[in-house]
Amino acid sequence: MKNLLQRFIQDETGATAIEYGLIVTVLSLAIVAGVGQVGNAIMWLFSDNNSKLANAFAQH
Repeated sequence: MKNLLQRFIQDETGATAIEYGLIVTVLSLAIVAGVGQVGNAIMWLFSDNNSKLANAFAQH
């Protein structure tokens, strides 16, 4: 039993998988946040251009 417990404590194979999982999680969150910001910027860009076009056509 003592030998089994020592092997379990010294085993680090699962730690690598957990580290990779954490890295993937952080990268995924960063990508989702970035895509949201890009979407907002594109929406603002098109809405700003549409309002300028609408004003230009309304004046003539």
